[in-house]
Amino acid sequence: MNVLFIGGTGLISTAVSRLAVAEGFDLYLLNRGLRNAELSAARRLTADIRRPEDVHAALQDRQFDVVVDWIAYVPDDIERDLTLFRGRVGQYIFISSASVYEKPPTHPIVTESTPLSNPYWEYARNKIACEKRLMQAYREEGFPVTVVRPSLTYDTNLPVAIGGRGGYTLADRMKKGKPVIVHGDGSSLWVVTHAVDFGRGFLGLVGNERAVGQAFHITSDEVFTWNQIYQIIAGALGVEADTVHIPSDFIARTEPLLAGSLLGDKTWSVIFDNNKIRSFVPEFRPAIPFHEGIRRTLEWFDADQNRKGVDVATDAQIERLLSAYAHGRP
Repeated sequence: MNVLFIGGTGLISTAVSRLAVAEGFDLYLLNRGLRNAELSAARRLTADIRRPEDVHAALQDRQFDVVVDWIAYVPDDIERDLTLFRGRVGQYIFISSASVYEKPPTHPIVTESTPLSNPYWEYARNKIACEKRLMQAYREEGFPVTVVRPSLTYDTNLPVAIGGRGGYTLADRMKKGKPVIVHGDGSSLWVVTHAVDFGRGFLGLVGNERAVGQAFHITSDEVFTWNQIYQIIAGALGVEADTVHIPSDFIARTEPLLAGSLLGDKTWSVIFDNNKIRSFVPEFRPAIPFHEGIRRTLEWFDADQNRKGVDVATDAQIERLLSAYAHGRP
């Protein structure tokens, strides 16, 4: 199968790219070539998707069975892709986000029919707008779209709300006995999914004609409190976490850049119903429990000491929040 990934070297897409190559897909990666994802078996098309003339030169007259855009975020990106791929693709897969589901949720069990609405996070609202435009193109002109909504997915990262984007920063703080922040009282429910498990479900949708015109989320079936997530990470490190619970609204006021991902996503208890993906991909069964997946993540960090650096900005953000909360001021 002839498949094009736009992007393909990000957190989730790298794992999926490796799986696709291993399963015999004829995989092309269209990106700027700035990241080395060790995907020598994939064919490289070097271009910046934001520069149409470069993209046309890279694609030439190639036809694809499937195109997956991992890095489309706003409706203009969708208009660009519609122009590029009308009439030259059998299936177009848009990577959306599970943050599109209504917030606050009216029910903790989320299905693909849960309403889409997020007043807290512009990122999610843009993804909703992208989905709506693509479904309009499907209804009005038969554009063969499939929408996929990942939730918090991990592989070479630590899947937490505060400090997770800081590489090894959270683990470093835990190992040194420094406090780490858990939003709220840590009792809300959440789901974390290993990228390989996501990829197994995802690849079952690639080239699946029944999936055209449909939307799916793909997550683990394990459900944890945030307290448990931090405890499992600390246990894998062989330490006890010094956790400080700070209300989400206080965090959002103190560090506004965190407001969207907290109030628009991780603050709420959410459990994903995976019956739909299983009905289309019967072989999908998440096989990597979190205690095993996080062990693999930490082994990845341990394999190269250069990966274990502390992100100064993330560490400073945690310290600012701790100080503000200790002094009772945002």
